[in-house]
Amino acid sequence: MLKIILNGAGGRMGGAVREQVAGSADDTVLVAEIDKLSEDFSMHSIAEYKGEADVIIDFSHHSAVRELISYALGRSIPLVLSTTGHTEEEKALIYEAAKSVPISYSANMSLGIAILTDFARRAAALLPGADIEIVEIHHNRKLDAPSGTANRIAEELKTVRPNATFVYGRHGMGKRAPEEIGIHALRMGNETGTHQVILSTDYQTIRLEHKAESRAVFAEGAISAAKFLVGKPAGLYDMQSMVNLTV
Repeated sequence: MLKIILNGAGGRMGGAVREQVAGSADDTVLVAEIDKLSEDFSMHSIAEYKGEADVIIDFSHHSAVRELISYALGRSIPLVLSTTGHTEEEKALIYEAAKSVPISYSANMSLGIAILTDFARRAAALLPGADIEIVEIHHNRKLDAPSGTANRIAEELKTVRPNATFVYGRHGMGKRAPEEIGIHALRMGNETGTHQVILSTDYQTIRLEHKAESRAVFAEGAISAAKFLVGKPAGLYDMQSMVNLTV
């Protein structure tokens, strides 16, 4: 039985994780549901839980990372960080802690996005002359643009296009440079999240797209990452790690 501590249980994504576990047919259980802000949960700090646990899933806020890392290191428990927006100082804490415990840290918890990114990287390598554009669409309340996921896809593409330069929301005069990767952000309605990678030559175009139909996909991914981490050596992992080890 996989024993999970869920931090941020009162938020929308915490609720999605609780629903996923409740409806799961396998041996997965939430041994602690923690939320700093909600009175619906008896525990408001992860330090309050003293029982057994195999892994921590965090869907709270990036500012909680110091407390989470201290707890994970003190008890040698793997940690799935499912939040974004970490400061450089917080990222440094994550990288250092990963030397001692396994940590999963991804801009997007969808396994489908990891697959899309892998396909896009392979296509970019196989079509070295193709123009590449990344388009991401999210709801009108999203604060950051472009999304962390779009930036991560671009960075992965740069591993096979080392001379690439990123151009955000192209405008003005002048033709497209050969090594450009365009990154575009659309904000509209209640869009959960769509990411497209378009590769085009003079004679053919490849369009790769991932569309999140529900936020439950991110909860599902976090649980998959938790299962993946258990038994792994200390290190920094992400959803791409799961794709690389299983394909």
